[in-house]
Amino acid sequence: MSLKNWDNKTWLSSKRYIQSFNSFLIKQIKLNTNSHILDIGCGRGKIIGSLYSKLRLKEKPTGIDIEIHKDKDKRINFKKIDAIRYLKNNNKKFDLILIKQTIHFLSFKEIKKLISLCKTKLKKEGKILIFTLETSKNEIPTFLLMKKKLKISLNRDKKIILLLSKLYPSIKKRKFTFKVRILIKKYIQMINNRYISILLNMSKNQILKGIDEINNKYRKTLIFNDKLICLILNK
Repeated sequence: MSLKNWDNKTWLSSKRYIQSFNSFLIKQIKLNTNSHILDIGCGRGKIIGSLYSKLRLKEKPTGIDIEIHKDKDKRINFKKIDAIRYLKNNNKKFDLILIKQTIHFLSFKEIKKLISLCKTKLKKEGKILIFTLETSKNEIPTFLLMKKKLKISLNRDKKIILLLSKLYPSIKKRKFTFKVRILIKKYIQMINNRYISILLNMSKNQILKGIDEINNKYRKTLIFNDKLICLILNK
């Protein structure tokens, strides 16, 4: 089962979230109308599509993903391809390479290869920005089984962060926080759509049981912080 709903009609696709996220990006790296941007695991490409408009880029950003979405952003050059394969076969250099909540799908060996290749594709002042979920004080609303799977996933993310920190001692860490306010009805719809990877392999019965738990555990409106860790690597 593929992850097609992570940025589909959720707070992650809202105008407010995208504006907030892009403001954070621009604080971490100097970008201008001549900048070249690559988004690895871009989903529908709404984030870099918005950057294209905000910065009035001369060239469309490149977004790569292994899923094709019918409603992908028309302001990006979308390519359905594996990231490592793309980087190996492309000589283009980028000012920003964005890897948002994607790296956890890879093995440690693939992560080492990917980041090594990314560094060779950076311009002189270019940066790689890698985003993962906050690993210690995550506030994502969960039911019991979801919470257990999330804990396993976050522990692996900790190991990935440690790995990259050892490989690249100069790596910088920042945090991005977005306050989410969402009706429980809408959040349940997101769970049904398996908006996060830890839900992908759950059975229909497990999802339905989880939804009952969510209804009993939370009020009509959910308010929480969506927190990400940002790892920044220079050339």
